[in-house]
Parts: sequence; C-alpha cells; structure tokens
Amino acid sequence: MSEIKKVIVLAGDGIGAEVMPVATELLALVAKERGEALDVIAMPIGVEPLLAEGRSLPDATLRACLEADSVLLGALGDPRFDDQDPKERPEIALLALRKQMGVYANLRPVQWIEALAKCSPLRPEIGRGSDMVVVRELGGGIYFGEPRGIDEAKKDARRAFNTMIYTEAEITRIAKRAFELASGRRKSLVSVDKANVLEASRLWRTVVSEVAREFPEVQLRHAFVDAFALELACRPADLDVVLTANLFGDVLSDESAILHGGLGLLPSASLGDGPGLFEPVHGSAPDIAGKDRANPIAMVLSMALMLHHGLGWTEEAERVERAVHKTLESGARSADIAVGSDEVLGTRELGARINAAFLDSERVRS
Repeated sequence: MSEIKKVIVLAGDGIGAEVMPVATELLALVAKERGEALDVIAMPIGVEPLLAEGRSLPDATLRACLEADSVLLGALGDPRFDDQDPKERPEIALLALRKQMGVYANLRPVQWIEALAKCSPLRPEIGRGSDMVVVRELGGGIYFGEPRGIDEAKKDARRAFNTMIYTEAEITRIAKRAFELASGRRKSLVSVDKANVLEASRLWRTVVSEVAREFPEVQLRHAFVDAFALELACRPADLDVVLTANLFGDVLSDESAILHGGLGLLPSASLGDGPGLFEPVHGSAPDIAGKDRANPIAMVLSMALMLHHGLGWTEEAERVERAVHKTLESGARSADIAVGSDEVLGTRELGARINAAFLDSERVRS
C-alpha cells in the first residue's frame, strides 16, 4: 500500500475561504478516482491567527507545512491592516512561508483559451496560440534584500530604501529550473532583466548565459524588462518559457493575465527542494468576499499544479485542466469573466460544474 500523502490547506483571508472548498472538493474526487487516500489538514494563516495571537503565520502552521507533501494556499490580505507596519500585516505570512519552505522557483503558466476570447483585450489573432510559463525567482532579489527600511530621522527629509541582491548560486538554481522546463516544452527561453542599468541584472545575464551552455538544445535570448513588457502584450504567442527576477516576475506574470482578461484564472506553483506551495495569483478580494461571486478557477488550476508537481498525479492534473476548459466552453462563467449572454454562476455552482465535467471526462474515457 502506498504511503498516504499529506496536504496542508491554508484558506487564508477574504475569498480564500470560498474558493478553497471548491478546490478541496475536487481534490477529494480525484483521490477517490485514483483509489488513494489523502490526509488533508486545514491550518490557520493570515488575519485569523493575527487577531488571535498576534502572528499571521503560527508556529504550528509552519511546522505542518514543512512536514507536508504539498501546501495549498488560498489568499492573504485584509484592508483593515493596510496602514499597519508591513511586519504586522497578514501578507507577511506569505513571504515568511516561502522563505521557510525554501521555495525559490515560481511557475505561472498561462495560455490562450478560445472560449474566453471575448474577455481578453487582445485581438484573437494576437493572443491565439499563446502558451507560456513565467518562471519567477522567488527567494531573493529586492523583496528579501537587506538593508531595507524607512528613515524618518530628519524632519521633512524622509527616505525609504530597498536592496536588490542576487548571488551567483541563486541565479544558477532558478536558471537551471527554467532551462529544464524549456527542454520539455518548445525549447525556447527568454531571460528578462535590466542589465543596462542594474548591476544585479548584469550578473543575472552573465550567469544565465553560463547555465545555457548546459542546455544547448534550448534557444536563449535576453530582453530588457521594459521592452519585454510591450512584447508580452503584442506577441505573446512567440513566448515559451520566460525567466526573470522576483520583482520583474511579479509584474510580468500579472500582465500575462491579459490573455484571459483578469487574474481569476491564473494559478502558480512555488517549488524548491522540499514540499511545494500552490496558490492562485489573485488576492483576497475583500470587496466580494462572502458574496459567492469569487472566481474559483485559479484555485482549481493551482490544485491541478499541485497534483502534477506535488503529488506526481500527472494524468489527473490534465483531467482537471480539461474539466475547466470544458466548463468554460459550455458558457459557464463567474461574474468577472462574463460577457454578453454568458451564464453567470456563483462560486459554489461554478465549482460544481467543474466537478461534473471532471467526472464526465472519466466516464467518456472508460
């Protein structure tokens, strides 16, 4: 009998509590179809423990995540804490969790979905055929560099500072991840930096070029981030794997949502040498929390990434993705991606449709 795999579920804040059950219900169906048991454990993170014990990432939650096979995260953030010191906001739990779990490669796949052509601001002939993965370095760069802070010592002369630091080792490990991914896809990789201005980017470009020699089958080119931002909007179908630093990857991967017309469909996988962290790209959306209006698809697709990269259930991951596409092709939509005569469903009902499409795919196959 195979070892029971442990999945830690962190619903988090805002709409996280609504989209997470959609993903875990489908996860239970997947496990049942495989005839395998999963140990799925919900743990607190974000506002709830912050209010209860003054910490958004409790020690017990962190321990559970480090001992798990995979971690599924909903969303973090609450406007009640927007004016607080960053160290006292619920979002700090995400950076701490990534650091403690040692995840350094953030994969954000995005592809053109013909059923959503009306949602995208891009003309179909520009977006059609797009299928890319943004590989964002997640453990270093300006989000973690020291020193950082706000100096208010001088009256009327406040200054704030952050430091963008990358070591050769950090660049090498993320570059190898990206090249390995490109080797199994269309063998094309663009590395995005700002080497004409930033010393950190100059080292980035040098090291990426050195790693490229280990992957002669992959075609590498370099691009400056400002020019690439335009390329991403104008020629997305030309892109395969996009490798970039933490800050640039944060911005560019959100821009890639232009293919869908919103962030509600973008999943992500954060990988390292231990358990992976899987989460939707969207935020906690407090303005619609509790209204059964949240789009659960990014959460479902993040769960599919977990099946593939975290549990090794590749066939089931592909079935989940097909179920999402089939549901969208039927005209079912959440409010954020509905256009014209589309059928607008609430979070729970859209999740039920995806579940039904998943089960139908198995019946058709058998």
